[in-house]
Amino acid sequence: MPGKLGRTTEQRLAILRNQASQLLWYGKIQTTAARAKELRPYVEKLITKAVNSYEDVIEIEVVAKDKKGKEVKTTAYKDGPKKLAARRAIMAKTYDLQEIKAFNEKKSDYRKRVGKIKHPLMEKLFNEIAPKYAQRKEELGQGGGYTRIYLLGQRRGDGSETAIIELI
Repeated sequence: MPGKLGRTTEQRLAILRNQASQLLWYGKIQTTAARAKELRPYVEKLITKAVNSYEDVIEIEVVAKDKKGKEVKTTAYKDGPKKLAARRAIMAKTYDLQEIKAFNEKKSDYRKRVGKIKHPLMEKLFNEIAPKYAQRKEELGQGGGYTRIYLLGQRRGDGSETAIIELI
């Protein structure tokens, strides 16, 4: 049967989840042609959810006390209901990847760079990927078509057709 990848449902969904997370994080992955073709609609639906809801942000004023005990008003941003629902749905279909510490980076520098970001993949999806494709949608009037598949030829060990899938 086409579209099953020769796996049980749990294994197939785990592969799709893992590869979708890696594709959104790195922008490009190499896999078999069959997996790339299965992955394309999975990832495009996730990106479409993000594009349709990334602007739904609520601005609130927060009153906090500083070091001297004086009250200070600051502005905070929260996800609106549409964006929150989309974020949760996307998190259910991807794995939560964490920022990787650079080779010679100190622990303090790493913590400063990463900050208080709990879900870096979601931040990247909603702050970088979604606005880029939303702008493209406005300019070209085209929604979808966020990925491209290049067929590379047969793999040496087992003769399986390999491909590169990337975000355009």
